[in-house]
Amino acid sequence: MELLGTILAGPDYEPVEGRVIVEGGEITAIEEAKTPSSAIICPAFVNAHTHIGDSIAKEAGRGLSLDELVAPPDGLKHRLLAEASREELVEAMRRSLQAMIAGGTGACIEFREGGVEGVEALSAAAESLDIDPIVMGRDEIDVLDVADGYGASGARDGEFSAERTATRERGKLFGIHAGERDPHDINPALDLDPDFLVHMVHAEQLHLERIEDSGTPVVVCPRSNLVTGVGVAPIANLIERTTVGLGTDNVMLNSPSMFREMEFVSKLCDVSAPEVLRMATAAGAEIAGLNCGVVEPGRDARLLVLDGDSDNLCGVRDPVRAVVRRAGVDDVTNVVLS
Repeated sequence: MELLGTILAGPDYEPVEGRVIVEGGEITAIEEAKTPSSAIICPAFVNAHTHIGDSIAKEAGRGLSLDELVAPPDGLKHRLLAEASREELVEAMRRSLQAMIAGGTGACIEFREGGVEGVEALSAAAESLDIDPIVMGRDEIDVLDVADGYGASGARDGEFSAERTATRERGKLFGIHAGERDPHDINPALDLDPDFLVHMVHAEQLHLERIEDSGTPVVVCPRSNLVTGVGVAPIANLIERTTVGLGTDNVMLNSPSMFREMEFVSKLCDVSAPEVLRMATAAGAEIAGLNCGVVEPGRDARLLVLDGDSDNLCGVRDPVRAVVRRAGVDDVTNVVLS
């Protein structure tokens, strides 16, 4: 297979006119050449933090606080999950995964409630779909038998040293929410030596220094954090210190659109378009341990093709800014995920 157009190539996403050669699901070459194609070719997105189980309750809970919405065990989200049948849950998650694929997402890091049953429901939802969910189970250590890691709700909700030890022994990921409501759970989360942190809205200088010293990656979810009224993480400061991925968080609160998330970050924060694209692709892939997120030989061919001559994108002078700030699902012509 070969894809022709303007390629956002390498770790810096430099626009190169030419072709991407794909063989056996791997990028084998990038060749510069004049082509007749107006396509823009970039890495497929890695959504680094999702909760798609609450796809059954989109836009529920108007006016509720963050704790009232999502805090375990009695937040609205958890009550609605408990009331839903397995069939309803699986179908709702499948619909969200399909929407993610259509919007150029090739993988996600999913924090999955419900223990073993919750992970198995997600597996059923993703069956036959060409997307790679990295599933972070919770609620019981035995979930590690079927999950890719453990996704802790936060140090304020419990003591997770046993779960951290179990993931380390099994060579699996351990991620934890921290600094979403306030800064008080950040140091306890960092004490667990997690593989990554999620949110970090209230990171203070001490926390930033600890993150830099440890190299702990962070995933930020700015649209979700503004919806719940907790603020926005110091994204530029975090990027100076560590790997920063981008996630859309709860489907209950936000569409799982990386286009919307990138545009939001780019226009709200002092972060360049290439850095935002890196957050949405290579950074998430690095956190998840995936060999994608960059268009270069040797990488898995998880690619997104946009119509650079669409009514929305025609006349674009900077294709990286266009992907980050302007493009949307209507501009997608092909998503190569295998």
